[in-house]
Amino acid sequence: MDIAKLLNEDCVIASLRVSDKAQLIQELAHRAAATLNLPQKKIFDALEAREKLGSTGLGRGFALPHARIEGLDRFFGLFARLARPIAYDAVDDQPVDLVFLLLMPASAGSEHMSIMAAISRRIRDDDLASRLRKGGTPATLCELLAKAK
Repeated sequence: MDIAKLLNEDCVIASLRVSDKAQLIQELAHRAAATLNLPQKKIFDALEAREKLGSTGLGRGFALPHARIEGLDRFFGLFARLARPIAYDAVDDQPVDLVFLLLMPASAGSEHMSIMAAISRRIRDDDLASRLRKGGTPATLCELLAKAK
């Protein structure tokens, strides 16, 4: 999966300030809605429904919130590095500071599983995670994610 097809520097937030998981999901939905020209509530509700099935906090400070969105015609990604880690109910009970939002068309088949695996594999790599956490501009963070294998 080529992350560059999912993400551009306009969809990278270098230092997102949120106080908790609910505020994070709200902010991700807001930013995705503005970019995709879709109702924020539709995205927020889909993300909330997915979180009720089980946390998308995958451990090691990383979360991969995702949802199928009616009316979306392509896969969409947004990456955020949080200014401060937040509690997220992750599988390892550790706070989260790296977040990759993945939205997919409602009609998408199982291809989202390989995309989620590729994203997770990259961000859970200790070297890449460390470089993402050290900072940089949205362009730098986008480049790090796009070039990672």
